[in-house]
Amino acid sequence: MMEAMEGSPAVLCRNLHKTYPGGVEAVRGLDLEIPRGECFGLLGPNGAGKTTTIEILEGLSAPTAGEVRILGLPWRGHEMDLRQRMGISLQETRLSEKLTVRETINLFAAFYARPRPVTEVLEEMALTEKVNAWVGKLSGGQRQRLAVATALVGNPELLFLDEPTTGLDPQSRHQLWDVIRRFQSAGGTVLLTTHYMEEAERLCDRVAIVDHGRIIALGSPGELIESFVGPHVVEFALNDAARALNWAQSLPGVQAARQADGIVQMNVREPHRAIPALIAALEREGLTLAYLSTRRASLEDVFVHLTGRHLREA
Repeated sequence: MMEAMEGSPAVLCRNLHKTYPGGVEAVRGLDLEIPRGECFGLLGPNGAGKTTTIEILEGLSAPTAGEVRILGLPWRGHEMDLRQRMGISLQETRLSEKLTVRETINLFAAFYARPRPVTEVLEEMALTEKVNAWVGKLSGGQRQRLAVATALVGNPELLFLDEPTTGLDPQSRHQLWDVIRRFQSAGGTVLLTTHYMEEAERLCDRVAIVDHGRIIALGSPGELIESFVGPHVVEFALNDAARALNWAQSLPGVQAARQADGIVQMNVREPHRAIPALIAALEREGLTLAYLSTRRASLEDVFVHLTGRHLREA
Protein backbone atom coordinates (compact mmCIF):
# COMPACT_ATOMS: atom_id res chain seq x y z
CA MET A 1 0.00 0.00 0.00
CA MET A 2 1.33 3.43 -0.94
CA GLU A 3 2.07 5.76 1.94
CA ALA A 4 0.51 9.22 2.14
CA MET A 5 3.24 11.86 1.92
CA GLU A 6 3.20 15.62 1.60
CA GLY A 7 5.06 15.32 -1.70
CA SER A 8 2.70 12.68 -3.09
CA PRO A 9 0.73 13.39 -6.28
CA ALA A 10 -2.50 15.34 -6.05
CA VAL A 11 -4.26 12.53 -7.95
CA LEU A 12 -3.07 8.96 -8.31
CA CYS A 13 -4.95 5.94 -9.58
CA ARG A 14 -3.66 2.54 -10.56
CA ASN A 15 -5.41 -0.09 -12.68
CA LEU A 16 -8.78 1.61 -12.24
CA HIS A 17 -11.84 -0.39 -13.29
CA LYS A 18 -15.56 0.36 -13.18
CA THR A 19 -18.16 -2.15 -14.33
CA TYR A 20 -21.86 -1.35 -14.11
CA PRO A 21 -24.69 -3.88 -13.66
CA GLY A 22 -25.23 -5.73 -16.90
CA GLY A 23 -21.51 -5.98 -17.56
CA VAL A 24 -20.96 -2.52 -19.04
CA GLU A 25 -17.26 -1.79 -18.48
CA ALA A 26 -16.90 2.00 -18.37
CA VAL A 27 -13.28 2.17 -17.15
CA ARG A 28 -10.76 -0.50 -18.14
CA GLY A 29 -7.48 -0.46 -16.26
CA LEU A 30 -6.85 3.28 -16.25
CA ASP A 31 -3.61 4.64 -14.74
CA LEU A 32 -3.24 8.32 -13.96
CA GLU A 33 -0.85 10.49 -11.94
CA ILE A 34 -1.25 14.26 -11.56
CA PRO A 35 1.46 16.10 -9.60
CA ARG A 36 0.54 18.94 -7.28
CA GLY A 37 0.42 22.35 -8.88
CA GLU A 38 -0.49 21.07 -12.34
CA CYS A 39 -3.48 21.98 -14.49
CA PHE A 40 -4.50 18.68 -16.06
CA GLY A 41 -7.11 18.21 -18.77
CA LEU A 42 -9.18 15.06 -19.24
CA LEU A 43 -10.71 14.89 -22.71
CA GLY A 44 -12.90 12.30 -24.35
CA PRO A 45 -16.09 11.69 -26.31
CA ASN A 46 -19.36 10.81 -24.62
CA GLY A 47 -19.31 7.22 -23.41
CA ALA A 48 -15.51 7.09 -23.24
CA GLY A 49 -15.38 6.65 -19.46
CA LYS A 50 -14.27 10.19 -18.71
CA THR A 51 -17.26 11.12 -16.52
CA THR A 52 -17.10 7.83 -14.62
CA THR A 53 -13.38 8.38 -13.96
CA ILE A 54 -14.02 11.90 -12.66
CA GLU A 55 -16.83 10.69 -10.37
CA ILE A 56 -14.52 8.04 -8.88
CA LEU A 57 -11.73 10.57 -8.31
CA GLU A 58 -14.22 12.98 -6.69
CA GLY A 59 -15.39 10.27 -4.31
CA LEU A 60 -18.89 10.22 -5.79
CA SER A 61 -18.60 6.66 -7.07
CA ALA A 62 -16.63 3.63 -5.92
CA PRO A 63 -14.39 1.76 -8.38
CA THR A 64 -14.97 -1.91 -9.09
CA ALA A 65 -11.22 -2.48 -8.80
CA GLY A 66 -8.01 -0.51 -8.58
CA GLU A 67 -6.53 2.03 -6.18
CA VAL A 68 -7.24 5.75 -5.90
CA ARG A 69 -5.35 8.29 -3.82
CA ILE A 70 -6.29 11.96 -3.61
CA LEU A 71 -3.71 14.29 -2.02
CA GLY A 72 -1.90 11.18 -0.83
CA LEU A 73 -4.94 9.63 0.90
CA PRO A 74 -7.45 6.90 0.00
CA TRP A 75 -11.11 7.86 0.13
CA ARG A 76 -11.97 5.17 2.65
CA GLY A 77 -11.49 6.59 6.14
CA HIS A 78 -10.56 10.07 4.92
CA GLU A 79 -13.78 11.38 3.39
CA MET A 80 -14.19 14.42 5.65
CA ASP A 81 -10.53 15.45 5.39
CA LEU A 82 -10.53 15.22 1.59
CA ARG A 83 -13.87 17.07 1.24
CA GLN A 84 -12.34 19.96 3.19
CA ARG A 85 -9.39 20.12 0.79
CA MET A 86 -11.28 19.85 -2.51
CA GLY A 87 -13.51 22.06 -4.61
CA ILE A 88 -15.90 20.63 -7.21
CA SER A 89 -17.82 22.43 -9.94
CA LEU A 90 -20.11 20.03 -11.77
CA GLN A 91 -21.26 20.54 -15.35
CA GLU A 92 -24.81 21.09 -14.09
CA THR A 93 -24.63 22.27 -10.48
CA ARG A 94 -28.13 22.35 -8.93
CA LEU A 95 -28.45 25.43 -6.71
CA SER A 96 -31.53 26.61 -4.84
CA GLU A 97 -33.27 29.20 -6.99
CA LYS A 98 -34.86 30.85 -3.93
CA LEU A 99 -31.54 31.84 -2.35
CA THR A 100 -29.62 34.96 -3.30
CA VAL A 101 -26.09 34.81 -4.64
CA ARG A 102 -24.71 35.98 -1.28
CA GLU A 103 -26.77 33.43 0.66
CA THR A 104 -25.61 30.66 -1.66
CA ILE A 105 -21.91 31.46 -1.20
CA ASN A 106 -22.38 31.92 2.57
CA LEU A 107 -24.05 28.49 2.71
CA PHE A 108 -21.17 26.78 0.91
CA ALA A 109 -18.57 28.69 2.95
CA ALA A 110 -20.18 27.32 6.13
CA PHE A 111 -19.31 23.77 5.03
CA TYR A 112 -15.56 24.43 5.36
CA ALA A 113 -13.26 24.99 8.32
CA ARG A 114 -11.13 27.66 6.62
CA PRO A 115 -13.17 29.27 3.82
CA ARG A 116 -12.08 32.24 1.76
CA PRO A 117 -13.80 35.60 2.36
CA VAL A 118 -17.11 35.55 0.53
CA THR A 119 -16.72 39.08 -0.83
CA GLU A 120 -13.32 38.16 -2.26
CA VAL A 121 -14.71 35.16 -4.14
CA LEU A 122 -17.70 37.11 -5.46
CA GLU A 123 -15.41 39.83 -6.75
CA GLU A 124 -13.09 37.33 -8.37
CA MET A 125 -16.02 35.72 -10.20
CA ALA A 126 -17.48 39.11 -11.27
CA LEU A 127 -20.66 38.53 -9.22
CA THR A 128 -20.47 41.53 -6.88
CA GLU A 129 -23.31 43.35 -8.63
CA LYS A 130 -25.53 40.26 -8.31
CA VAL A 131 -25.06 39.56 -4.58
CA ASN A 132 -28.71 40.24 -3.76
CA ALA A 133 -30.17 38.61 -6.88
CA TRP A 134 -32.02 35.32 -6.60
CA VAL A 135 -30.22 32.41 -8.22
CA GLY A 136 -33.35 31.73 -10.26
CA LYS A 137 -33.04 35.17 -11.88
CA LEU A 138 -29.44 34.72 -13.03
CA SER A 139 -28.44 34.15 -16.64
CA GLY A 140 -26.88 30.83 -17.64
CA GLY A 141 -23.41 32.34 -17.64
CA GLN A 142 -23.90 33.92 -14.21
CA ARG A 143 -25.09 30.60 -12.80
CA GLN A 144 -22.00 28.93 -14.21
CA ARG A 145 -19.73 31.51 -12.55
CA LEU A 146 -21.63 31.04 -9.29
CA ALA A 147 -21.07 27.27 -9.51
CA VAL A 148 -17.33 27.84 -9.83
CA ALA A 149 -17.49 30.30 -6.91
CA THR A 150 -19.01 27.58 -4.70
CA ALA A 151 -16.02 25.39 -5.55
CA LEU A 152 -13.50 28.13 -4.75
CA VAL A 153 -14.95 29.45 -1.49
CA GLY A 154 -13.71 26.48 0.52
CA ASN A 155 -10.09 27.46 -0.20
CA PRO A 156 -9.29 24.09 -1.82
CA GLU A 157 -5.95 22.54 -2.68
CA LEU A 158 -7.46 20.51 -5.53
CA LEU A 159 -10.10 21.88 -7.90
CA PHE A 160 -12.31 19.71 -10.13
CA LEU A 161 -13.85 21.73 -12.95
CA ASP A 162 -16.27 19.89 -15.24
CA GLU A 163 -16.97 21.98 -18.36
CA PRO A 164 -16.54 25.23 -16.38
CA THR A 165 -16.97 27.64 -19.29
CA THR A 166 -20.05 26.11 -20.90
CA GLY A 167 -22.57 28.89 -21.54
CA LEU A 168 -20.09 31.70 -20.93
CA ASP A 169 -19.52 34.51 -23.40
CA PRO A 170 -15.93 34.96 -24.66
CA GLN A 171 -15.11 37.72 -22.16
CA SER A 172 -16.38 35.70 -19.18
CA ARG A 173 -14.53 32.64 -20.47
CA HIS A 174 -11.23 34.53 -20.52
CA GLN A 175 -11.93 35.92 -17.04
CA LEU A 176 -12.41 32.39 -15.74
CA TRP A 177 -9.16 31.33 -17.41
CA ASP A 178 -7.43 34.05 -15.38
CA VAL A 179 -9.07 32.74 -12.19
CA ILE A 180 -7.79 29.22 -12.93
CA ARG A 181 -4.28 30.52 -13.66
CA ARG A 182 -4.20 32.47 -10.37
CA PHE A 183 -5.39 29.43 -8.44
CA GLN A 184 -2.65 27.32 -10.02
CA SER A 185 0.07 29.96 -9.56
CA ALA A 186 -0.78 29.96 -5.83
CA GLY A 187 0.02 26.24 -5.69
CA GLY A 188 -3.40 24.74 -6.42
CA THR A 189 -4.00 21.71 -8.63
CA VAL A 190 -6.73 21.68 -11.29
CA LEU A 191 -8.40 18.74 -13.01
CA LEU A 192 -10.35 20.14 -15.94
CA THR A 193 -12.75 18.65 -18.45
CA THR A 194 -13.75 20.74 -21.44
CA HIS A 195 -15.18 20.57 -24.95
CA TYR A 196 -13.17 23.62 -25.97
CA MET A 197 -9.83 22.48 -27.36
CA GLU A 198 -8.44 26.02 -27.28
CA GLU A 199 -9.20 26.07 -23.56
CA ALA A 200 -7.26 22.86 -22.98
CA GLU A 201 -4.31 24.15 -25.01
CA ARG A 202 -4.24 27.48 -23.17
CA LEU A 203 -4.66 26.19 -19.62
CA CYS A 204 -3.41 22.62 -19.33
CA ASP A 205 0.15 21.58 -18.61
CA ARG A 206 -0.81 18.08 -19.73
CA VAL A 207 -3.90 16.41 -21.14
CA ALA A 208 -5.11 12.84 -21.36
CA ILE A 209 -7.46 11.66 -24.11
CA VAL A 210 -9.75 8.87 -22.90
CA ASP A 211 -11.64 6.50 -25.18
CA HIS A 212 -13.28 3.13 -24.47
CA GLY A 213 -12.31 3.37 -20.80
CA ARG A 214 -8.59 3.76 -21.39
CA ILE A 215 -6.13 6.61 -21.81
CA ILE A 216 -5.07 6.55 -25.46
CA ALA A 217 -2.82 9.61 -25.38
CA LEU A 218 -1.08 11.54 -22.60
CA GLY A 219 1.28 14.50 -22.66
CA SER A 220 1.51 18.26 -22.98
CA PRO A 221 -0.59 19.79 -25.78
CA GLY A 222 2.61 20.52 -27.73
CA GLU A 223 3.90 16.96 -27.30
CA LEU A 224 0.64 15.41 -28.48
CA ILE A 225 0.43 17.67 -31.51
CA GLU A 226 4.02 16.93 -32.47
CA SER A 227 3.68 13.17 -31.90
CA PHE A 228 0.38 12.48 -33.62
CA VAL A 229 -0.26 15.06 -36.31
CA GLY A 230 2.81 17.23 -36.79
CA PRO A 231 2.91 20.99 -36.37
CA HIS A 232 1.02 22.05 -39.55
CA VAL A 233 -2.23 21.33 -41.37
CA VAL A 234 -2.67 21.98 -45.09
CA GLU A 235 -6.25 22.00 -46.33
CA PHE A 236 -7.38 22.06 -49.93
CA ALA A 237 -10.49 21.44 -52.03
CA LEU A 238 -10.96 20.16 -55.57
CA ASN A 239 -13.88 19.18 -57.73
CA ASP A 240 -12.93 15.55 -57.08
CA ALA A 241 -11.79 15.36 -53.44
CA ALA A 242 -12.10 11.56 -53.23
CA ARG A 243 -9.65 11.15 -56.09
CA ALA A 244 -7.23 13.63 -54.50
CA LEU A 245 -7.19 11.76 -51.20
CA ASN A 246 -5.68 8.71 -52.88
CA TRP A 247 -2.41 10.46 -53.73
CA ALA A 248 -2.37 13.21 -51.07
CA GLN A 249 -1.21 10.74 -48.42
CA SER A 250 1.92 9.91 -50.42
CA LEU A 251 3.12 13.50 -50.90
CA PRO A 252 6.51 14.42 -49.39
CA GLY A 253 6.30 15.59 -45.75
CA VAL A 254 2.70 14.39 -45.29
CA GLN A 255 2.08 12.26 -42.18
CA ALA A 256 -1.61 11.58 -42.78
CA ALA A 257 -4.50 12.81 -44.88
CA ARG A 258 -8.26 12.62 -44.54
CA GLN A 259 -11.30 14.06 -46.24
CA ALA A 260 -14.24 15.77 -44.53
CA ASP A 261 -17.04 17.80 -46.11
CA GLY A 262 -15.21 18.01 -49.42
CA ILE A 263 -11.99 19.32 -47.84
CA VAL A 264 -8.81 17.26 -47.85
CA GLN A 265 -6.73 17.83 -44.70
CA MET A 266 -3.06 16.88 -44.65
CA ASN A 267 -0.98 16.74 -41.46
CA VAL A 268 2.50 17.86 -42.41
CA ARG A 269 5.84 18.59 -40.74
CA GLU A 270 7.37 20.41 -43.70
CA PRO A 271 4.82 22.58 -45.52
CA HIS A 272 7.58 24.03 -47.71
CA ARG A 273 7.93 20.53 -49.21
CA ALA A 274 4.31 19.42 -49.11
CA ILE A 275 2.72 22.47 -50.78
CA PRO A 276 4.99 22.54 -53.88
CA ALA A 277 4.50 18.77 -54.19
CA LEU A 278 0.73 19.32 -53.97
CA ILE A 279 0.77 21.94 -56.74
CA ALA A 280 2.90 19.69 -58.93
CA ALA A 281 0.57 16.74 -58.35
CA LEU A 282 -2.45 18.84 -59.28
CA GLU A 283 -0.83 19.84 -62.57
CA ARG A 284 0.17 16.26 -63.27
CA GLU A 285 -3.35 14.97 -62.57
CA GLY A 286 -4.99 17.81 -64.47
CA LEU A 287 -6.97 18.94 -61.41
CA THR A 288 -7.99 22.49 -60.53
CA LEU A 289 -7.40 23.84 -57.02
CA ALA A 290 -10.55 25.47 -55.59
CA TYR A 291 -9.30 26.20 -52.07
CA LEU A 292 -6.00 26.10 -50.18
CA SER A 293 -5.06 27.12 -46.64
CA THR A 294 -2.42 26.35 -44.03
CA ARG A 295 -2.64 26.61 -40.25
CA ARG A 296 -0.98 25.45 -37.09
CA ALA A 297 -2.15 22.03 -35.90
CA SER A 298 -4.20 21.91 -32.70
CA LEU A 299 -5.41 19.47 -30.08
CA GLU A 300 -8.60 19.20 -32.10
CA ASP A 301 -6.55 17.64 -34.90
CA VAL A 302 -5.04 15.18 -32.43
CA PHE A 303 -8.48 14.25 -31.15
CA VAL A 304 -9.85 13.69 -34.66
CA HIS A 305 -6.76 11.67 -35.58
CA LEU A 306 -7.17 9.37 -32.57
CA THR A 307 -10.96 9.03 -32.35
CA GLY A 308 -12.20 9.92 -35.83
CA ARG A 309 -14.52 12.57 -34.37
CA HIS A 310 -14.42 16.22 -33.39
CA LEU A 311 -14.76 16.57 -29.62
CA ARG A 312 -17.86 18.76 -29.74
CA GLU A 313 -19.49 16.33 -32.20
CA ALA A 314 -18.58 13.41 -29.95
